[in-house]
Parts: sequence; structure tokens; C-alpha cells
Amino acid sequence: MIRFVVPFALALFAALPVRAAVDIQEVTSPGGITAWLVEEHSIPFTALEIRFKGGQVLDRPGKRGAVNLMTATLEEGAADRDAQEFAAAREALAASFGFDSYNDAMSVSAKFLTENRDEAVALLKTALIEPRFDQDAIDRVREQVLSNIRSSAQDPGEIAQETMREMTFGPDHPYGSDGSGTVESVTALTRDDIVQAWKDVLVRDRLYVGAVGDITPEELGKLLDDLLGELPETGGTLPGPAPYLLGEGTTVVPFDTPQSVILFAHEGIARDDDDFFPAYVVNQIFGGGNFSSRLMTEVREKRGLTYGIGTYLAPYDYGALVMGQAATANARAAETVQVVKDEWARIAEDGVTQEELDDAKTYLTGAFPLRFDGNGPIADQIVGLQMQGLPIDYVNTRNDKIEAVTLDEANRVARRIYRPEDLHFFVVGQPEGLAAGN
Repeated sequence: MIRFVVPFALALFAALPVRAAVDIQEVTSPGGITAWLVEEHSIPFTALEIRFKGGQVLDRPGKRGAVNLMTATLEEGAADRDAQEFAAAREALAASFGFDSYNDAMSVSAKFLTENRDEAVALLKTALIEPRFDQDAIDRVREQVLSNIRSSAQDPGEIAQETMREMTFGPDHPYGSDGSGTVESVTALTRDDIVQAWKDVLVRDRLYVGAVGDITPEELGKLLDDLLGELPETGGTLPGPAPYLLGEGTTVVPFDTPQSVILFAHEGIARDDDDFFPAYVVNQIFGGGNFSSRLMTEVREKRGLTYGIGTYLAPYDYGALVMGQAATANARAAETVQVVKDEWARIAEDGVTQEELDDAKTYLTGAFPLRFDGNGPIADQIVGLQMQGLPIDYVNTRNDKIEAVTLDEANRVARRIYRPEDLHFFVVGQPEGLAAGN
């Protein structure tokens, strides 16, 4: 099930070493395909990360879930190999292929040994250029997707996310619904719909590539043309902006569960905004992913209302949110919501302290080397850099930008991005003392 989550590119901030001296080269193939490369010849294998900008937002009207189903079926046979034969060929090469889709992107992840590179790339090419989309494979994968959709309909966290999606962005924008589709929309999808989704998504003008491992720029250039050169130039129409539709309030979805799931959000800040770095640092102080954040202190440590609570900046391609989540006993849901409201107002009014700012900088610049730990993760990161429009030296300058955030700047941005008058809560459960609209 594809979740409504913080975009993968934000994980980049939580994954780079203190002073990551990563040598990224820009490679342009003879055919004009650009990629970023980190050469690492100590181990004879390469990780290749390919992204197509667009993803599930390219579902055509009435065809919700087509991109998700297409992506999940890509590996189910290609060219003259059916699903079992394709899997056997991949295993014989000791290669790994992964396909996934998100709101704003579709990803292809591949790992292969140097000695099998040509054969592995040729096999992967058939999945991208000549997928079979056999009806029996489509039907088999469709049943898996439908099973996940039905399961999600009984999951309070998924219900909260679906409610938030639809109310935040509206049913007319792709962000307003789950990219996996509904039982009705997925059941109605035909093979022609899957083929159309493939044509809409896998195109050269929305292509981003990262490669890490035992491969030279010249070898990579040839690989890019061999693997991707036959893709069509352009594809489906991308959507327009997704305006935020809500204001302050509470939406309660009754559901028989001992705990209430709580999501909260309002309009956020775009990734290319000049204030994004200070906003990121301030969010780390307020609700970032560690036990020293304000919300963890106030909601968990002081009051024991929840095991965990966090906030995120979610700058999607067509709309941005500041959002958070928690879960608590039904009897304490109202108190939890009130504490979040109070803290949201406090940071907007009072800002942060110098000590909090210094601690956040230390954490953000020093706690992440363990996550930057292999060819695959590095390939993933450098593709994320490209998709966000960041410079090729970003890995080596990112921490300087964090260190440059001043207290005055942090507090100005805190006042800008935290707006208690716009904060909306989405609560699924049987929350006591909490009614819709409060």
C-alpha cells in the first residue's frame, strides 16, 4: 500500500555524514542522458537508482491506481520471458530489481555484479521497454493490491490518512486520494489502462539517474543509452497545484478501536523556499524524530499521553504541508489534541532558544553517518538531490547551511510556518470529550 508520507527527498537531510566528502560526477551519455555517479571500485558491483518524476499523480481521470498496478506488474514478465522465466533469469545473474511508485515519482532500483553487468542491464531493459503485462499477471497482482486496499479500510491509521488526503487537497486532485486506488477503481482497470500508465510514466524528459559502484563514467554513459535510450521522450500530463483547502478545526471519524489515531496539518513550505533550511531546523526542535523534541517532552515525557509523536515538513511537488501524527488512548485524545494546540501556539509566539538551536544543529550535522552506508543508499540520495533541483556539491555543503541558521532567523521562520489558527486535526477512534469542529 502506498502511504501518504513525507517525500523520500526529506530523508536526505537525515542521512548525510557530518562532512561527507562524496565525489559526485555528472555524466552525460552520448545519447544525451544525464546521471550522477559516485565511483567505488573496491567491491565489484553497482547500484543504479532510476526515478521518473510524476508517479501516481499521472493516473488518468477515473483510473486511480493504474500507475501503482502498472509498477507492481513490470517485473511479471518481459519480452519472451513470462513472470517465472524473468525471475529465474534475474536470480541466475544474482541481480536485484525493485519497482515502486509514490505520489510524485516512480522508482527503479537495480543492483548487479560487474561480471554480470551487461546481462543484468539487458534483462532490466526488457522490463522497462518490453513489459508483457500478461492478463494473468495483471489479475494476480490486482488481487494483491485489492487485498491491501481492503485491509487498509480497517486500519485506523490508513483511515486517518485517507480522510486527511481528501479533505486537505480535495477529490479532484491526485493528492486527494490514495495512489493505490479504491476497490472499485482497481477492479475496473483494464490491460489497456495499464499499458497507458506505462506510456505516461516511463519517459526520458522526467528521468533522473544515480549510479554508485564499480563503473566508470564511460561505462555508465554506454549503459544509460543501452538501458534507457529507447524510452519515449515525453508522457502524460502532470497535474496543476494542489491548494490547501482547510482551516482550523477537528474532524472525527468514529471507529471501534481502543486508541485514537491523530493526524494534524496545515499548509507548509516549498522545498525551494529560501526559508526551508531554518524551517527544517526549527521543525527538528519542535517535533523532529528524537526524544528531545518539544512535543515528545510535553506529550510523552511530562504527561505520558503517547508513546511517540512527531512533526514533518512535507514539500510535495504540487503542494506543501506541515504535518504530524500521534496515537493515544481514547480517554486521553482530547488532552493530547489540546497539548499539541498549545505547543503549536507557543512556538509561533515565543520561538526557540539558543540552546535548542545549538542542540538541533549538533544533531542534524552529526547523527546520521550510519544511514549513509552503502552503494544503494548513496544512489538513492543523489537521485533525490537531482529531483529536488539541488546542486551537485550539496552533499559537501549541506551542513554549512544548517550551521548558518541564526536564532533570529529561526524565530522569524517559526512565526511564519506554525499557524495555530490554521491547524486541523483528523482523529480516528472513539475519542472521549472530542467532537468534530472543536
